[in-house]
Amino acid sequence: MNKSKGKHSGYKKNIHHKKPSKREVLETQTGSVEDCFDELSLEENHLPKDNRYHIDVPFPVAMWDLEQCDPKKCSGRKLARLGLIKTLRLGQRFNGIILSPAATTCVGPQDKEIIMEHGAAVVDCSWACLETTPFNKMKGQHLRLLPYFVAANPINYGKPCNLSCVEALAAIFYITGFTELAESYLKQFKWGHTFLELNEELLSSYSSCASSEEILSAQEKYLKNLEEERNADKGEIDWPSSGEDTEDDEEG
Repeated sequence: MNKSKGKHSGYKKNIHHKKPSKREVLETQTGSVEDCFDELSLEENHLPKDNRYHIDVPFPVAMWDLEQCDPKKCSGRKLARLGLIKTLRLGQRFNGIILSPAATTCVGPQDKEIIMEHGAAVVDCSWACLETTPFNKMKGQHLRLLPYFVAANPINYGKPCNLSCVEALAAIFYITGFTELAESYLKQFKWGHTFLELNEELLSSYSSCASSEEILSAQEKYLKNLEEERNADKGEIDWPSSGEDTEDDEEG
């Protein structure tokens, strides 16, 4: 579980996938989305070996696993099976950047040095159990929030902010300048490229910012434009005018 605050360079767009409009990604898209994806536990057998075993991770990547999620659909568990993330115990301290809803500061490019030296960590728990999750037992000094993103994972596809562990890690890697590492982690999942496509504009905007404050400003601008587009779409309905109604009545 990893929530954006509520809130890419180097990414080449796949021309075979149509980019959805802002309105489409804002509205929750559930329905048969899960039918488009295999269970995460089954995907490992179909991944190219180069994607599975040859990722150079230059710093520690960790998670606190509360074991609240379905292990067959948990991206954090899969990363652990692939050796791409270390599982921490409750109460165990982590000195790097920790993505947590308990944070008050947005992640920013200034966090790159901390990540290079100490790494990045996430909290793997269920969204339904957020209020009972013991965030106070996940110890560290550098707690951070993510800015606004849209989830692409099969469970929460299209929902703002409800990111999986791998999406949250990819987001923080992008924002702090580790673009290739973000893409490598997402490639471990068949749906990973969709996260880049849904959030292409946001990733590009955030990664060009120089501070957390600039990221929050970029987020505010994006959400404002999104709301304006939604309102404009609502206003495009072609209702008949009162004059047209009168004319029809006279002809009848």
